Amino acid sequence: MKKALGLRSSASSKGGSPGSGGGGKSVPPRRPATVGELMRVQMRVSEPADARIRRGLLRIAASQLGRRAESMVLPLEFLQQFKASDIPDPQEYEAWQSRNLKLLEAGLLVHPLVPLNKSDVSAQRLRQIIRGAYDRPLETGKNSESMQVLRSAVMSLAGRSDDGTSDGCHWADGFPLNLHLYQMLVEACFDNDDGTVVDEIDEVMELLKKTWGILGINQMLHNLCFAWALFNHFVMSGQVDIELLSAAENQLAEVAKDAKTTKDPNYSKVLSSTLSSIMGWTEKRLLAYHETFNTSNIESMQGIVSIGVSAARVLVEDISHEYRRRRKEETDVARSRIETYIRSSLRTAFAQRMEEADSKRSSRNPTPVLSILAKDIGDLAIKEKNLYSPILKTWHPLASGVAVATLHSCFGNELKQFIAGLTELTPDTVQVLKAADKLEKDLVNIAVEDSVDSDDGGKSLIREMPPYEAENAIANLVKVWIKERIDRLKGWVDRTLKQETWNPAANRENIAPSCVEMLRMVGETLDAFFQLPIPMHPVLLPDLMFGLDRSLQLFVSKAKSGCGTRNSFMPQLPPLTRCEVGSNILFKKKEKPQNPQYRGSQNGTTNGADPLALPQLCVRLNTLQFVRGELENLEKKIKTGLRNVESAQADVTDGLDIKFELCQTACQEGIQQLCETTAYKVTFYDLGHVLWDILYIGDIASSRIEILLRELDPILETISGKVHNKVRNRAITALMKATFDGFLLVLLAGGPLRAFTRQDSQIIEDDFKALKDLFLADGDGLPEELVDKASSQVKNVLPLLRTDSESLIDRFKRMMAESNRSGAKNRLPLPPTTGHWSPNEPNTVLRVLCYRYDETATKFLKKTYNLPKKI
Repeated sequence: MKKALGLRSSASSKGGSPGSGGGGKSVPPRRPATVGELMRVQMRVSEPADARIRRGLLRIAASQLGRRAESMVLPLEFLQQFKASDIPDPQEYEAWQSRNLKLLEAGLLVHPLVPLNKSDVSAQRLRQIIRGAYDRPLETGKNSESMQVLRSAVMSLAGRSDDGTSDGCHWADGFPLNLHLYQMLVEACFDNDDGTVVDEIDEVMELLKKTWGILGINQMLHNLCFAWALFNHFVMSGQVDIELLSAAENQLAEVAKDAKTTKDPNYSKVLSSTLSSIMGWTEKRLLAYHETFNTSNIESMQGIVSIGVSAARVLVEDISHEYRRRRKEETDVARSRIETYIRSSLRTAFAQRMEEADSKRSSRNPTPVLSILAKDIGDLAIKEKNLYSPILKTWHPLASGVAVATLHSCFGNELKQFIAGLTELTPDTVQVLKAADKLEKDLVNIAVEDSVDSDDGGKSLIREMPPYEAENAIANLVKVWIKERIDRLKGWVDRTLKQETWNPAANRENIAPSCVEMLRMVGETLDAFFQLPIPMHPVLLPDLMFGLDRSLQLFVSKAKSGCGTRNSFMPQLPPLTRCEVGSNILFKKKEKPQNPQYRGSQNGTTNGADPLALPQLCVRLNTLQFVRGELENLEKKIKTGLRNVESAQADVTDGLDIKFELCQTACQEGIQQLCETTAYKVTFYDLGHVLWDILYIGDIASSRIEILLRELDPILETISGKVHNKVRNRAITALMKATFDGFLLVLLAGGPLRAFTRQDSQIIEDDFKALKDLFLADGDGLPEELVDKASSQVKNVLPLLRTDSESLIDRFKRMMAESNRSGAKNRLPLPPTTGHWSPNEPNTVLRVLCYRYDETATKFLKKTYNLPKKI
């Protein structure tokens, strides 16, 4: 039987020899000579008590010759055979009598084989006798009256049976008294000293089976009792005797078989009670197995789990009528119980780790509690995977996955509360979120590895693990940080540029001090960003760059705002008029020239300095060029910063559009606008008095281009000396184009005080050549190709000044006819002023005629348009 249970022979069964010599060694105790003696010793019955019982049995046998043991009520016979004089110690006698009376009470009144009626006279009489005996010991002689009354009541009750036939006395086969008695007998199978199963188990069992008929025991009840005894002795051994646990597991397998084959309500009741006790004990340990098991006793976990699961299976599948009625589909009880154990244990372990993490944090260790907890939970998950999951996988294939999903949920609840309270990005915050992110990746990896071979590939487990979104939380905090920095920078730009004077003497570079300060702040913001202890700099960089780009664009926009545009300084052309003809004096000094109206600047002065003076405009130009040049340095700084962050990879900058496109475009447009604004402001505002009041007024020979050249020369020196070399040519080119436009306006819209003859055309052409030469500067100025291109419009118009009036009139009429602008044959409409001067444009030809100083032109204009001689 030991072999069948998987038990080894005990060392004590082999005996031992007395020590040789006088070494004082103790002699091993003598083994009982017979199985009966062994049972006496195992059941802790003393030799005097055993002798008394044997003597009593001999007396009973002598007085009951021919009667079978089943027909006798032994406690009653014992009471009758022994009087007070037979036991010297009165207290021992009372205990002897009381024990036998209690046995009669238990077997016949409390747990009878056949249920009692409340009106049963024998039962009432027996209760009275037993109750009286507790106050006053019975007289138990053979012929005593009290003994006769007791015998009558006992035999009446013991003679009842289920089928109505009394073939024996039923005093110890009422349920569950017989089971308790048998359980006491089963204890003889275990050694008193160490609780192990005795080697003589087969002989002991043979003796026990002889009591089955008397006690009403069968194989199923024996299996249940013996399974409980094995389990109970394992528990009493301090859970160290794994052999007992294994034997209990094997015996419980037999019980499980029995449970499927019987519907005996009494058996089911005891089975349920026994298995509930076993399962209660196992679950107390398995619901917090991290506290119960460690590397030193992990071997016992397999057996304890097995017994607990086996008990649960029998309780649910074989005993639970609810299960049989409702759960017709297959349900994996074992898997369900294991999942319960895992989740309960991990939640308990998590709570303990939380307390430990809180205790670890101190002034010497300021690490945030959740960071400590994340590391501890990571270690716990590894321990779970390596130590416990291999055992639990026997019943649950996704043991590791369930464990990490539980830990993920527990930590996620704490993290959710932490994130909900965040308001700003701090080193502690980032440390916690990074630790959470690492923990989540570790837990998910374990879950994925554990569920590779599962039916759904682990999808159900992964659904249990909603992302912590720690990176999103970090990203949101960084975005708040970025917004605060950008808002601060924009506010600074707004405040500072309202006070900026664009003073050219502020520094040697002729740039605005506010620009230098702004770029310094942008650089500091980038440095601070790359110093943030976050794992996703490349991901969040576009947000920061866009904000900085918008801030720089705002600076550029404000730097050029208020300066106006080219059109702000272009004069409004006067109505078409006729030059004065027929007077010897074309221009009298007292007459005020009729100049084109000038729109003027929309800006006032600030602190007594003209913000649109040429030096100030040069500073604005230089400032935009400086910003434009620094954008490349900022882009290099960003790439360097990306390569140095902890999340950097070899190709970290590949695929990232690291460009300040908004600011770059704004700088290009702003430089172009400022060049044109400066040029047209200088030409039509600063030099307007030369163009409108002097050039070609009165005598053409005495009012030539030299005075304009003299005025332009210092302006060119100022631009050359103050404007950055990368935009200097653009500024001078814009000035050249503006002066060419101004020159044409003098010729085509200079008012009635100007009048030109065909002979004047040579002077005008020479003047224009001198104007071009100013910008060529003997090869030190602008490229000749650029000057030629800019002067093409003037060069195309100048030949009209040499053309005779008749030819001009014919050209004009032909162009008007081709344009078919009116159906009237006698009167031509006035062609509109487009501002695009060309020899092929009617308005340009008409204007040349308006300023032609001869009779032919006068008659044509008078007849055709009735133009007055003056405005």
